[in-house]
Amino acid sequence: MKVTIEFTGVAKSITKENKIVLDILQGSTYQDLVRLLASKFPGLIGVLIAPDGETFLSSNMFVINGDLAFPAMIMGNSPSNGERIHLMSVITGG
Repeated sequence: MKVTIEFTGVAKSITKENKIVLDILQGSTYQDLVRLLASKFPGLIGVLIAPDGETFLSSNMFVINGDLAFPAMIMGNSPSNGERIHLMSVITGG
């Protein structure tokens, strides 16, 4: 099964990629994708991905086929074949 991960902003700066296509096993979860991204791009850890390499730091999320997906709600779900997933970092501050 294939999914496309798209990068912009700080994620693009760290990965040096616009997008990548990943071959994943049927039944893989979004948390598995975060683990895979942490493994493939260790520079994301501590910036977008938590030090555990399994979850996002706050204000980071996937946009799945154009729909915002908050990590707490989807991490145990499985992506669909052909899905386009944008790694988004929402910058906040005061």
